[in-house]
Amino acid sequence: MEKRKLGNSGLEVSALGLGCMGLSYGYGPATDKQQAIQLIRLAFEKGVTFFDSAEAYGPFENEKLLGEAVAPFRSQVVLATKFGFKDGKVDLGMDSSPKNIRAVAEAALKRMQTDVIDLFYQHRVDPNTPIEDVAGTIQDLIAEGKVKHWGLSEASAQTIRKAHAVQPVAALQSEYSLWWREPEQEIIPTLEELGIGFVPFSPLGKGFLTGTINETTQFSSTDFRNIVPRFSEENRKLNQNLVDLLKTIATEKEATPAQIALAWLLAQKSWIAPIPGTTKEHRLLENIGSEAIALAKEDLLKINTAASKITLHGARYPQHLQNRVGK
Repeated sequence: MEKRKLGNSGLEVSALGLGCMGLSYGYGPATDKQQAIQLIRLAFEKGVTFFDSAEAYGPFENEKLLGEAVAPFRSQVVLATKFGFKDGKVDLGMDSSPKNIRAVAEAALKRMQTDVIDLFYQHRVDPNTPIEDVAGTIQDLIAEGKVKHWGLSEASAQTIRKAHAVQPVAALQSEYSLWWREPEQEIIPTLEELGIGFVPFSPLGKGFLTGTINETTQFSSTDFRNIVPRFSEENRKLNQNLVDLLKTIATEKEATPAQIALAWLLAQKSWIAPIPGTTKEHRLLENIGSEAIALAKEDLLKINTAASKITLHGARYPQHLQNRVGK
């Protein structure tokens, strides 16, 4: 698989990474451990060298799973994880105090069976801790050899600038896809100016852009999408127009809607490395197949022109979660 550099940091990753969250958290029951390990190892065999986790996924279980899965080839992959919630629990709110950052780093190193975290993200901006203090703590961890690079997630352009001025930021991880294009307004120009890589999560619109979800789809009771306004039954029906567009392009390219959605993302910037997640091997292989699809300028123009005429319905987060992003 093609390798990409995340901005000016020198951090090289596979063009497509693997978001591991859904194996343990967020989308219903956790995947069987051995099946999850097998999936991660298959991804590596197929060229994926970039794996994304967080202490909050589980909490803690996802990091343990990832560490065990990549142990045989640890030196050949980039491991990303995140700090920033109290006790690793999203419901308890943010905690990016220097003390907590250090505690999470030490615990994550043990859980992932490694001596260094390749990419350590602040999961969400903590309004109670100045970002300069966060960056300074990371700077110390880098000097100590415990962290190689750091990043932010769902941060505003202003916060990115402040953080980057203290300790250069390697990557921003935020939602970005044909389903959510807000980063194009201010975030992407800021990243380009500063030489920071972009790691889009939910590049398939939390599964919607695969074309396998419609208004009759029933999610597991523990599936996060049950509380997402954009996934209400009515909005799923209204938003099918975007999937129909992807299906049309996919037919022309002998591909799938998911592959077109990922190929579109890869074509945006050379320093973008999406991290689609999945629990299924056939979906993993489908996603990896998107890297071979070349969309010409005419294809991208056609997609963008058609997409600009489609109105998407529903907020991407319920209000209590929306309050945590863009800070």
